[in-house]
Amino acid sequence: MPDNPFWTLPMDHMTTGSGTRYELTVLQPPFTVSTAGLPPNDPAQAAAFARSLDTIDDVLEDLGTCKQRDTHTVNTRADLDVVQVGVWGNLMSISEPAFADDGNDMPLLAEATRLRKRFPDARIVGRVEVHCGAEHTEDLVWLPDGTMFHACGWPGDEPFVVAGDPQAVMTALGITAELLDELEVYFDLDDEPDQNDWGALATVCLGDADPWGRSDLDASILRVRHSESATSHMESLYFITG
Repeated sequence: MPDNPFWTLPMDHMTTGSGTRYELTVLQPPFTVSTAGLPPNDPAQAAAFARSLDTIDDVLEDLGTCKQRDTHTVNTRADLDVVQVGVWGNLMSISEPAFADDGNDMPLLAEATRLRKRFPDARIVGRVEVHCGAEHTEDLVWLPDGTMFHACGWPGDEPFVVAGDPQAVMTALGITAELLDELEVYFDLDDEPDQNDWGALATVCLGDADPWGRSDLDASILRVRHSESATSHMESLYFITG
C-alpha cells in the first residue's frame, strides 16, 4: 500500500480522535440544480479536484466508488489518508479528514478562501464536526457576491466565534425562521453563537444540491498523500495523548 512519508506513526496505529463530517462543497451556477438531476461522478475530475487542494500533495491510489450515503470511517492512521470526493457536473464536493481542527488553524476556511479565488461565481459550503477531546465544529457559507459567514468553536462552550453576516446569507438565499422551523433546524441569531446548529444552517444553504447522504450518487474513494503540514496537523488532533 502506498504510504505518506510525513507520518511518524505506523499505518495501523488506532486513532483516538474521530470525525463525524469534514465536507467542503463547491456549487457553480445554476444554483437551482437538484442532486436527482446531476450527471454521474467524473472520476478523473474528482481526482483532479482532490489533487488541487492545498492539503493534498498527490493522489496515490483509486480505491473505487461508493454511494454518497456511505461515509468513510476513520479508525487507523492509514484511514486518514483516504478521501471521498465527487464531481457531478457543476457540483464538486470532498470529505477530507485534514479539515478537522481545534480552532487554532481553521484549514476549512483556508481552503474555502483558495477555492473562492478559483471559483468566484460559486456558492461554497463547508461543514466540519470532529471530536478530538471535545466536540469542535467549523461551518461556513460563501456566496458569489462575497456575502458569507464562518462559525467556529466548541458547541455549548467557549470560545465560539462567528465572522461575516449570517443574516445576510439567509436573506440572500430566502431562508426564513419559518423555513428553519419547518425543517426542524434549531437556529436563532438572538441566542448565543455556541447554542446554534451552524452545520444544519449550512445544509439548508445547499438545499437540494447537497450531495451528502444520497443513495443515488456515486463518489470516488482515493488514497492520497497529504502535505507535510496537513499530516502534522492531523497527527496532533487524531492521536490524543495524556
